[in-house]
Parts: sequence; C-alpha cells; structure tokens
Amino acid sequence: MTHAALGVLVGLVSGILAGLFGVGGGMVMTPGIQVLLGTAPIVALATPLPVILPTSLMGAYTYGRAREVDTWAAAWIVGPGILGAIAGAALTDVVNTRLLLVVTAVLIGAQAIGILRGAGRRRTRIEREPGPAVFAGIGAAAGLISGLLGIGGGLIMVPMMAGVLGMPLKRVLGTSLLAIAALVIPGTIVHAALHHIDWAVFVVVAIGAVPGARIGARIALGTRERTLRILVGSFLLILAVVYGVSQLAALHRA
Repeated sequence: MTHAALGVLVGLVSGILAGLFGVGGGMVMTPGIQVLLGTAPIVALATPLPVILPTSLMGAYTYGRAREVDTWAAAWIVGPGILGAIAGAALTDVVNTRLLLVVTAVLIGAQAIGILRGAGRRRTRIEREPGPAVFAGIGAAAGLISGLLGIGGGLIMVPMMAGVLGMPLKRVLGTSLLAIAALVIPGTIVHAALHHIDWAVFVVVAIGAVPGARIGARIALGTRERTLRILVGSFLLILAVVYGVSQLAALHRA
C-alpha cells in the first residue's frame, strides 16, 4: 500500500508538470520509480513511456477544449518525430550522448532565455506562418534527441516553437502534448516486447499522472501569457543548467 501511494504521488507530480510545461513528465517519473519504488534502472526508464501516453492525451484534451492545440502543426511533427526517435535509438552506440546532452542543454537554455525575454514585451502576430517543413524539422530534431537521450520530446519542441517561432505559449504546450502522445508509442511497443515495463507500476503511476495532467493544464490555461512565459522559461532554464552541469561533471570524471 505504501508503494502504491508513492506511485500515485510520483504520477500526480509528473502529470502536473506535464500539463503545466508541455513535457512528458518522464524526468520525474524515472527517478521517482527507481528510488521510491525500488525498480531496476531499465524498468524505471521504460515504464514511464506507457504512462506518458494517456497523460499527454489528457493534457492535450484539456488544452484542446480551450482551442489551444494546433492539430495541423502536431500532424507535421509526429511523422518525422517517430522516424527521428528510431534513428536516435539506433545511434546511441556510436554517439557520445553525454557531449550531445551538453550541447542540447545549451540550446534549451538559449531558447529558455528567449522565452523569458518574450515575457517582457507584447506579443505580436507572426507575420508569416511557419510551413510544414519547419514543423517537420522540429519533429525530427525532437525525435532524434528523444531517441538518443531518452528524454521527452517536449523539452525540444516547447522552446523551439515558443522561442524560435514565437507561437502563443498555451498553444505550444497543447500542441507539444498532442505530439508527445504519438512519439512515445514506438518506444512503448519496443520496451513492452522486451518485458522492460512493470505494468503494476504503470497502473499506480497513471492513476496519479492522468488527473495531474488535467490539473497542470488548467493551471496553465488560467495563467496570463506573461506569467506563463516566466514559469516555463525558468523551468527550462533550470533544467538546462542541471543537465549541462551534471553531464560536464560526468565528462570530466571520465
């Protein structure tokens, strides 16, 4: 019962973060499942994947009810994103993932600063709407990094759409969650076939994560654009610093 309660708590926190910041929530689920529930590392890495699917769909549904999901953009992101995830997984043995994560952290940090700077000025309409190739490129990049590093594609999609393209942040978060729901399907299938997923842990974590995503999304939808940009930008910047410093330290030790 204690493990079940801890699993629900891990899911609830992960779900709120997913809905609020447009990410998968795996950054909390993986260490939470491993440390608090005592699972093997591969189980902690794989089990969040099927949890992310209904969690992201719930978050996307909540944003969609408020008309804050760009289904057209998500459709162009998904295909290249899945191909990128497959390619990233295949390249894990030949690419220095620690060095790549440092570079990724720098890029996320730069875009986080762009999101924060955008909070200090009035948002203007995008003069030219991004074409399919732009969203396909974002999907491919998000999928590749996700497949290589085992991190949620939202960490790439959110700063690129909000920082580079200047899309309204609430729409970015909803669109990111919809795309994430599709991007985790290939990994879920592979890990399920390899018996890496603990389905009992999946159930208890999902019990907290799914309603948590709705709570997080509703908080974001009720927050002013400027305040939300400060929250999301700060979250991404802190995450970039933590990732970057930890991997630089690991490279130094190696």
